[in-house]
Amino acid sequence: MAAILLSFFGALGSALRTRGDLVLENLALRQQLAVFKRRDPRPHLTHPDRLFWIALSRVWSRWRETMVLVKPETVVGWHRWAFRRFWTWRSRRRQPGRPPTSREVRDLIKRMAAANVGWGAPRIHGELLKLGIVISEREVSRLMPPRPRRPPSQTWRTFLANHVGTLASVDFFTVPTATFRVLYVFFVPAHDRRRVLHFNVTENPSAEWTAQQIVEAFPEDTAPKYMVRDRDGIYGGHFRRRVESLGIEEVLTAPQSPWQNPFAERLVGSIRRECLDHVIVLSEQHLYRILKLYFAYYHRSRTHLSLGKDPPVPRAVQAPEMGKIAELPEVGGLHHRYERLAA
Repeated sequence: MAAILLSFFGALGSALRTRGDLVLENLALRQQLAVFKRRDPRPHLTHPDRLFWIALSRVWSRWRETMVLVKPETVVGWHRWAFRRFWTWRSRRRQPGRPPTSREVRDLIKRMAAANVGWGAPRIHGELLKLGIVISEREVSRLMPPRPRRPPSQTWRTFLANHVGTLASVDFFTVPTATFRVLYVFFVPAHDRRRVLHFNVTENPSAEWTAQQIVEAFPEDTAPKYMVRDRDGIYGGHFRRRVESLGIEEVLTAPQSPWQNPFAERLVGSIRRECLDHVIVLSEQHLYRILKLYFAYYHRSRTHLSLGKDPPVPRAVQAPEMGKIAELPEVGGLHHRYERLAA
């Protein structure tokens, strides 16, 4: 009897509703009936069913009165779940992480590391900057093939930066030949741009020969204000008088303290690691030719960490639109220069 009364009052209430409410109520009841008609042992709500009720709850305020399969709170939970999923999708990162490095650049880095003995990430990064390729030094280091670890080079702590333009050094280093003779190389590096102002090779150095090299290194009025040297006996009275006549003030390092002449010592290390450790010197003339080739590469092409990844003779940055990258051998193919050449 109670069920009949409820049905009667429900029908009476339906007569008083608008046509739109009746259409939506009919749609809700038909959807639930379709769920009951499925052949599953237990009515199962799929994702389309949940989306239907979420959409109906947004457009019809009386949707709770027709919902009999689940509780209204369940539909509200579905809506919140859909809200979270939607905004998770909207806020996703389109391209996670840094932009990928192209295969062309990766192959170029590996080719540079394989073709140039002793080149590390700073040197290769400097070459890439000169080719207009924007990449971080850390990324270059990551893309390089693994190499055995080497001991770090010594640090420099000597002169104030505002005096660097008036400083030069002099020093000797020895080179053995294939016939077990010992040759002496005298060189004069400037501190400002790491340029080698003068060098020469001899088998029998003397104070007079060394003094003559100073005159050849500083023609006319190009002499620096200060010159750093060690206390070797080769710099005798004749050498000191010649230096004084040029208006140069000598700065002597402490005994057995080569680190006090760091620019010269670092240059000697670079010459040995990048050139002389890979060749067999035959004679005095052969050594002079090798060093001449290396210093030409050193001045024009080799990038320096202390010069902001620039050679002693500044190199212009070549934009990618200037052409393809060409590999130019230097120092007999021991090192290479990379430039963009128009097709």
